[in-house]
Amino acid sequence: MNTEQIRSAERALSAGTWLIVAGAMLYSILTVTPLAARHTPDEWDWTAPILPLVVDAAVVIVVRLDAVLARLGGNGGKWPVVLRWMTGCMTLALNVADSALKHDLVGVAVHAVAPLLLIVTAETGLAYRRAIAAAVTALEDRRRAEQEDRERAAAERREAAERRAREEREHAAKLAREQREHEAHLAREQTEREERARREERERAEARERAEREARERRERELEQRERERQEREREASRRREEELRAREEAARRERAEREEKAARERAALLAGGPAAEKLPEDRARRIVLAAFEEGLPVRAAAELCGWSVGWVSTRYQELRDSTAPVEVLTR
Repeated sequence: MNTEQIRSAERALSAGTWLIVAGAMLYSILTVTPLAARHTPDEWDWTAPILPLVVDAAVVIVVRLDAVLARLGGNGGKWPVVLRWMTGCMTLALNVADSALKHDLVGVAVHAVAPLLLIVTAETGLAYRRAIAAAVTALEDRRRAEQEDRERAAAERREAAERRAREEREHAAKLAREQREHEAHLAREQTEREERARREERERAEARERAEREARERRERELEQRERERQEREREASRRREEELRAREEAARRERAEREEKAARERAALLAGGPAAEKLPEDRARRIVLAAFEEGLPVRAAAELCGWSVGWVSTRYQELRDSTAPVEVLTR
């Protein structure tokens, strides 16, 4: 069976499946819509066809995606099976519900034909498509193997022809080489003296070139050695500068930490005195207000610590805020 016949079978299967799906959808809409309309408020009767359309749309999705997965040889897992059977059962239940409520067994049987045919067609079509996909894969593998065998045989024939041609060329080359060797042997005696003279001259020229090359290489090695020494000195100087820079940065960090720790101890000492029993001297009061401002204490707490009024402390807080605002802007 060739590829065209397989494609024809697939087209027949697809056309029959979609014909059954379309008929079942139309029959389902015509059957379920009156049932949905009777169980829907009168002002919403126009929504009755939506339910069969939604269920049938799910059927179309299942059939279409199953066809694509089967053609690609994939497997969607358990959820496509659940959706396929759930939509089929919903379609069956909706189609036979009206007859079942009326206890009409003949109506139940008649209205069950299209949903059952749709369910069985979906399952059978999926099985057919998987079988066709497996058969197509096997056919393609067989054709590929046959093509590879033909190509291998053709390659072997080409190799044999090339081998024969190579042997013929080698034989002809061997005869030509023997002829050239004979001619060269006759001419060798005549040219040996000239060759010895040229060889001696060439050896002298090579000796001069070798001496010049050695001298040039020696100069280049000396230049490279001096360049390496210069680079090494520069790297060492750079390393020393980096170490000095790190040492200065570390000293600066330690100095800042010591200043901050000293300032923190001084603020703690100023704030540890508790509420003042009387108004402290202005110089000490200003130091206490500064420490309270830096620690983020409220104005009233600072006023209690220094014994001055809340208004005076508020004025000092505002002065401190005004003096620190440009610094904050610059740090941002």
